[in-house]
Amino acid sequence: MVYSSTALVAILIQCIINHDILFGRKREGEIPAQRAYFRFLLATMAYYITDAMWGILDSLHLTRLLYADTVIYYVAMASAVLLWTQYVIEYLEKSDIFTAVILYTGQIFFVSEILFLIINFFAPVFFSFDADGAYRAGKVRYIALVVQIVFFMVTSVYTFYVMAKTEGSVRRRNRTVALFGLSMVFFITIQFFYPLLPLYSMGYMIGICLLHTFVIEDVKNEYRSELELALKREKEQKKELGSTRRLANTDPLTGVKNKRAFMEREEFFSELMADRAIDSFGVAVMDLNGLKRINDTKGHEAGDQYIVSACKIICDLFKHSPVYRIGGDEFAVILNGADFRNRMAIMESFDSRMERNAVSGKVVISLGFAEYDSSKDEAFSDVFKRADAEMYEHKKRMKEAALRQ
Repeated sequence: MVYSSTALVAILIQCIINHDILFGRKREGEIPAQRAYFRFLLATMAYYITDAMWGILDSLHLTRLLYADTVIYYVAMASAVLLWTQYVIEYLEKSDIFTAVILYTGQIFFVSEILFLIINFFAPVFFSFDADGAYRAGKVRYIALVVQIVFFMVTSVYTFYVMAKTEGSVRRRNRTVALFGLSMVFFITIQFFYPLLPLYSMGYMIGICLLHTFVIEDVKNEYRSELELALKREKEQKKELGSTRRLANTDPLTGVKNKRAFMEREEFFSELMADRAIDSFGVAVMDLNGLKRINDTKGHEAGDQYIVSACKIICDLFKHSPVYRIGGDEFAVILNGADFRNRMAIMESFDSRMERNAVSGKVVISLGFAEYDSSKDEAFSDVFKRADAEMYEHKKRMKEAALRQ
């Protein structure tokens, strides 16, 4: 029973550290290395179970069952070596002479073990039990251990060599394989001289702990790098999208928002109105007086400058609200917050400035303003239409005043 304790501890440790792989993952959609690792873990679990059973059956002196368990024990051992070679190839993500050699070595080792176990039924070349039920190791068993020692040693030396010449994930992956191999070399070598100690199980237990530690570290580093790259790419895309959006929503002449941006805002306010999520706001619509005359007499460059000057006046008056150029000589402002609360003072200031500008021959702007009335306005366009109509009335009054003068 003391012999079985090592294998039982190994089973427990493997179930704990690889719980997500053994029990919590679906095989579909996994990468080849993950599937290969899962199969390798199953093989080592089978080996641990047979090793644990070996100690129990030996203590109970059930020789026939012990013989059957020993056969399964060696099949599980050979299977673990074969599946380890497959995992190494998938994990290292390479295809060269080295991977071909270890793959063929694993296959030859597996087939040879099976053949010798069959022969062992007729001639005890692998193992036997004497009349007292004591286990006796055969020559083939020692040869199998030597082959594994050489195999794991060569694998470790080669992967250490590759590790020294590489960086990043390639270096980490080769280091993982190398350390696992060294663990197996150490414990199998001792097992060679002490066949009745559970040292092979110890080798797999330590090796898989090392493997899990470095594989998880590798996965975390790769995930972190991928995440950082994805976040960087997303940030750049957002920046580009923001720049593109600003360009698409900005009037190139004045630098204020354009009609496209105004239409988006109109839709947004209409949704707020439909949801009864807004109580008050106002819309100011402005039109420049005399732009056509300036274009006809002084040229379009002078007309553009006239538009820019008018836009500056509007932005100075409505400091806390977005200004939109919605036509050639037409602007709109959506007032909420501070500007809406101070709307009467802003309108008075605007009228005073326009009166002075009309006398001095500066930029003159007609303005119409309307407030949202929840009792009758169903959409933003209802408020805008009232402001637009008032703007034309204001323009008409200003023209009449100019004629009287």
